Amino acid sequence: MNVLADWLFVLVWVVGLVGTFVPVLPATLIILAGVLLHELLVGFSEVSRLTWVWLALVAAAAMLVDNLAGLIGARRYGAGRAGVWGAFLGGVVGLFVLPPVGVFVMPWVGALAAESLSGKSGEAALRAAWGTFVGMLGGMAGKFLLHLMMGILVLRAVF
Repeated sequence: MNVLADWLFVLVWVVGLVGTFVPVLPATLIILAGVLLHELLVGFSEVSRLTWVWLALVAAAAMLVDNLAGLIGARRYGAGRAGVWGAFLGGVVGLFVLPPVGVFVMPWVGALAAESLSGKSGEAALRAAWGTFVGMLGGMAGKFLLHLMMGILVLRAVF
């Protein structure tokens, strides 16, 4: 047990957990980098191969949730292809407009605008935009739980 390495991992893990709610940060990769840094500092002696396999599986699940949740939410609430692309482009614009609030608001605006431009009624466009937002929040919640699981796996291995 190396106290510096252990606390360094905890610090990086917390940054990754916070990064879950900032879409531009690769939170899953930050947490994996924290584990790798920890193991480099302790000579790869505390996290077993089986734990690494579990970490890889949970990380893959987190990335899958991140990529599919918004799409599923949008589709569930009636968004078409235009709404999905509008949400994506809105998210990109949101990175540069009013960060970090823009990252949450602009996908909704993009989906609403794209659905409206594609000929949907105002109510249908609002519903699709809402689905995009709900999906994004659901994805963040799921990803946060998976990131908690990653940290707990490492903490169980270390302590």
